[in-house]
Amino acid sequence: MSTRRSFWVTGASHGLGLAMVEQLLDQGHRVAASGRDSQQLDALGERHGASLLRLPGLLTEASQAVAMRQRLLDKWGALDGLIINAGACDYLPDNTTLGNLFEMIVQSNMSASERALNCALSALMQGERPQVMVIFNRYSALQLYDPSQPPSGVNSLPKGVREQRQLLLDRGIDLTVVAPPPMSEALMPEAWTAQSAAAVLVAELEQRHPELMLEALGMNNLWPLPEHVR
Repeated sequence: MSTRRSFWVTGASHGLGLAMVEQLLDQGHRVAASGRDSQQLDALGERHGASLLRLPGLLTEASQAVAMRQRLLDKWGALDGLIINAGACDYLPDNTTLGNLFEMIVQSNMSASERALNCALSALMQGERPQVMVIFNRYSALQLYDPSQPPSGVNSLPKGVREQRQLLLDRGIDLTVVAPPPMSEALMPEAWTAQSAAAVLVAELEQRHPELMLEALGMNNLWPLPEHVR
């Protein structure tokens, strides 16, 4: 990507989200980052100055999501790309335990993804060749409730995101879904680091593929768990 663009990356405090923020900044783009407090993001802010826009708060909280939207609109007005890191653990509630971890990952990412997309939509419609990339892992792609039921936007976050594709296209916004393959399709997991996965995904932004597959070996490298649930 040779021209300077404006991106919003969610789940950006650690791992893959943080690496994507760093690589986009290093390429000269403006990046808004939302997620938990992060010393690494603080360091990027010192290095890149006004090119990094921090959006503090939790996307799972409606009022805080609205505040992020207003801050982004006040600062930039338009947005060229939204990268939803829908495997992140940035929005897990504090009472998450190993016993309810998978359910909480799905539910928190459902809420955060829906609010990020809704908050960014008007800014994306003002952007140049706007696009959305949503990134899942094996955990966040799980189906809630009874797995024998057909997937829907209510029980499957990937299904819900894909159901938004035509709505986005009607508004001139491209959608790329990055997800692990179905269990029926064998794909050898790769030992991705946050930096190596981010480099591939940032490079693929310009291609605007509708679907990409990502199967990670050692997912904690890309989507670190909070200390209290490890």
